[in-house]
Amino acid sequence: MLDKKIAELLNDQINKELYSGYLYLDFANYFEDEGLDGFAHWYEIQAQEERDHALMIRRYLIDNGYRVTFGEIAKPDKKFTSHMDPLKAGLEHEKYVTSLITAIYAAAFDKKDFKTMQFLDWFVKEQMEEEKNADDLIKKMQLFGAEPKGLYMLNQELSARVYNAPATAE
Repeated sequence: MLDKKIAELLNDQINKELYSGYLYLDFANYFEDEGLDGFAHWYEIQAQEERDHALMIRRYLIDNGYRVTFGEIAKPDKKFTSHMDPLKAGLEHEKYVTSLITAIYAAAFDKKDFKTMQFLDWFVKEQMEEEKNADDLIKKMQLFGAEPKGLYMLNQELSARVYNAPATAE
């Protein structure tokens, strides 16, 4: 049986993951409005990944006898004035999610909940990848985004991203 505090943190994380999906769909909307369908596509896939993360945590809780409850998902409130704004907001958000996963991991460590720690190991690795991807996208935009041809090519590169369902975290 899961410790109540750890189960509550994981349940709250489901909501945070779903919010992340909303946020990335909002980024996709911005890029669609800007005519950058490749960027929009990239963030649509990000949204799918966040939904998958929420479902993985939900399944873990259910499989461990915890009744999942959903909270309200906040409306994204970011306003963008440049193509770089969503990219920077994405990196900032991924760092925030990393801090949340780290806090849950620390709580599991304190309770010697090795099963949950093992489950969270996948998320720790995933967050390293998420932060790197967000940082790489910023670097590419800095290098190529100011020039129309470079922005076009970067948009084309991002449109080629393929959705891959995550391997199970268990």
